[in-house]
Amino acid sequence: MAEYLHDGDITLDNGITGRTWQVDTGNPETFYQAISQPGAVAATRIYAQTFLPPDIDKPPVVVVVPGSMGIAPSHVYKAELLTDAGMAACLLDPFGARRVESTVANQAQYSFAASAWDVLATVAALTAEGVVDPRRIGVQGHSRGGSAVLSAASMARLTDFSGSIAGAYAAYPWCGQQFLNPDVGETRVRSIVGDQDEWCLAQQVQGHMQALRLCGCDASWRIIAGAHHSFDRATPVELIAEASVAPGAPTIYIEDDGICIHPVDGPATPETQERELMLYGIKAGYGSRGAQLGTELDHADTFHADMMAFWRACFAG
Repeated sequence: MAEYLHDGDITLDNGITGRTWQVDTGNPETFYQAISQPGAVAATRIYAQTFLPPDIDKPPVVVVVPGSMGIAPSHVYKAELLTDAGMAACLLDPFGARRVESTVANQAQYSFAASAWDVLATVAALTAEGVVDPRRIGVQGHSRGGSAVLSAASMARLTDFSGSIAGAYAAYPWCGQQFLNPDVGETRVRSIVGDQDEWCLAQQVQGHMQALRLCGCDASWRIIAGAHHSFDRATPVELIAEASVAPGAPTIYIEDDGICIHPVDGPATPETQERELMLYGIKAGYGSRGAQLGTELDHADTFHADMMAFWRACFAG
């Protein structure tokens, strides 16, 4: 079950207490609406908590976006690692205000376009607030959150987004939706995924990163042998029986105007919902119930070392 940030400010083990605030965001029904009809997007607010390292003026910040099970202790631990290194952390809670507990069994409770919108809205708010360095704002997403940060980085050039994303760290992201032109400009991108991941296909992650490289972007990836989904958690590998997954389904590509391209039928209509496109993968036999997640061996340590190395390099300038 998701942990909601509006339940109270969190104090990290290093003694730093978060500040809870609300992000003005929206609920676009489709990527087309988000990009081509932003005025039609229904407004909403979600919760966030910012953790600031002591005695550092305008530090860099990393926005941490959870996956389908919401905020967990593993995400709070990221804030501790980041603040210990002199970086701010902003934990994002996409679920609480939307009255969602989990999307593992049903990803259509709100759109992936809305997840990307949340990321851009949070970066814009942090930029306007002036507490952190606006040139060093990074976004880190896990699973569905990984999809969100990748989509947001590509959407930034297609919208009136105010701000810039220095880096995007996509942890075991679902890459079943990608922009046909994924260009993210100067944003540095890295993905990390396990080769035993039953939720997200490592090969699809590779393909997404290579597409970014072909656009001239600074993109890299790492595959961890023997690692399962969410291998950065402090919990052993377990089966999530209700999980609905289709990792081998063909990729849904998105045009610059937000129109999605059906893998078989070609461009959809502006009104076509993500759920309709995803159902193709299920009907084509790629869907299944039940998938594992969790950590074993030293996989969590490997993840955190890679994560911190990325952010140190990204913010070094």
